[in-house]
Amino acid sequence: MTTLYIANKNYSSWSLRAWLLMTELRLPFEEKLIPFGDPTAWNAFRAEGGSGKVPALQDGSLHVWDSLAIIDHLAECHSEVWPADPVARAWARSVCAEMHSGFPALRELCSMNIGVKVRLNTLPPELARDIERIAAIWLEGLSRFGGPFLAGDRFTAVDAFFAPVVFRFETYSLDRSPAMAEYIQHMLAQPGMQAWAQQALTEPWIEPRHEADCELAGKIVEDLRGPVSA
Repeated sequence: MTTLYIANKNYSSWSLRAWLLMTELRLPFEEKLIPFGDPTAWNAFRAEGGSGKVPALQDGSLHVWDSLAIIDHLAECHSEVWPADPVARAWARSVCAEMHSGFPALRELCSMNIGVKVRLNTLPPELARDIERIAAIWLEGLSRFGGPFLAGDRFTAVDAFFAPVVFRFETYSLDRSPAMAEYIQHMLAQPGMQAWAQQALTEPWIEPRHEADCELAGKIVEDLRGPVSA
């Protein structure tokens, strides 16, 4: 049995990457969700080893953590994780690594929160630079490899890695070109993205720190969730 440990779907961008890849590629797994703010659950999870952070994958006797390591592990057994074309595969791996280690302003100023719509107070230069670089990556991939996904005609790990950015563009109404808007809509139409978003909107918890991040970034103009509890 393969088990994927994740956190709240409304907030956990790193969890989304591994979950979405496995879901879209129809790789069987059991999901275990550990809510933010549940110290008992988190302490038990940390006792199992690794970094004590999500996502983490238990694959038989193997324990793999960190989203990039999980994708590499899955790729050892499933060739469809990465593009088949070597040029597209090299590009996809490069921009996944860039996403994994970069874009600090986007992470800090536009944290993932599927449940709300936010009007940003300002667009700081460092955030504008991150958005500009994401635009360049998406447009390069779509133009070089023909779309409708970033590295060609099928969903691969590079789309999973940029999936949280797709949700951020919607939450914060970030500017996008027509080609980017088409990619965003195509991604939002994928079954895994729809299932994740629907489940995020019906989660029974809020996490104060993540909510505060959104309130600091701008004015919350719409709450898409049903009744929730702290």
